[in-house]
Amino acid sequence: MKTIAVAVMTSAMLIAGAAIAQSGADLAKSKNCLNCHDMDKKKVGPAFKDVGAKYKDNKDAEATLVTKLKEGKGHPTKVAATDAELKTLVQYSLTGK
Repeated sequence: MKTIAVAVMTSAMLIAGAAIAQSGADLAKSKNCLNCHDMDKKKVGPAFKDVGAKYKDNKDAEATLVTKLKEGKGHPTKVAATDAELKTLVQYSLTGK
């Protein structure tokens, strides 16, 4: 019984992770992030995979990037998004996928 519960919880976490990645991709498109960024190559701004590599070992990466996007510091403009949307966008960019 315990094994079944662990399997169900693991599946739920994997599904939730996939949902974050999908909603991150959708948000990146709807917030016009893809005008300047791409997942794999530099455009006007860095590729998301490069952002993920840069912040790979930084435990404060998510909070730092959310603040930069929210305040427009280190980013050309403030991103018009809720805190939850910014968090999802940052999580998506940090995955590098």
